[in-house]
Amino acid sequence: MSVFHKLLPLLAVLLLAALPPVQAAPADPNAVVQGIADDLAKALEGRKDELRNDRDKLIKLIDGIVLPHFDIDYASILVLGQNARSASPEQRTRFAKAFYNSIAHRYAEGLLNYTRGRIDIAPYKGELNDKRSLVRTEVILDDGKRVPVDYAFRKTKDGDWKAYDVIIEGISYVTNYRNQVSAEVARSGLDQLITRLETQGDKALENIEKRSAQ
Repeated sequence: MSVFHKLLPLLAVLLLAALPPVQAAPADPNAVVQGIADDLAKALEGRKDELRNDRDKLIKLIDGIVLPHFDIDYASILVLGQNARSASPEQRTRFAKAFYNSIAHRYAEGLLNYTRGRIDIAPYKGELNDKRSLVRTEVILDDGKRVPVDYAFRKTKDGDWKAYDVIIEGISYVTNYRNQVSAEVARSGLDQLITRLETQGDKALENIEKRSAQ
């Protein structure tokens, strides 16, 4: 299994970063990542066994903390790629919701398996302009290997910074799933893919990943 897939349960769309304190203004993307990490750590403290036995409660907790800082509509358009052009507004909305829910359920257990002592993440100062930014981090694995992990942010029309992609060792979450989704759309059509994601959730996503690896 690649490092990318090993880290996805902790880092992908959920942005499960545990950064040491950084000095940043409230609107700075680094501060957004820091806030997510702090809020998740507080919410999980002493509750892992409870949440492991109640998936719905775990997903609701993740949604409440992460979703306000994640641009699922923009990320889903990037994942759809060229297929977004021919998709109707209703299809794009359904895909965004179904895909996010599938991802959240697929990797929720990774959050419960996380411990600060096992992984340390050191922040780098991200490049910041008025529309886009990268929060650059480095994950130190148990074997001492250092893995670069970058979080891509964009500023919304409301002026908020929201994440839409994570890049692990140069491999983009958006690009990785765009290739898989494109193959699925070509195989069975967008409507069928959306329906499978809506009805099968993380099982549908798991099957997509398996087929892409064949």
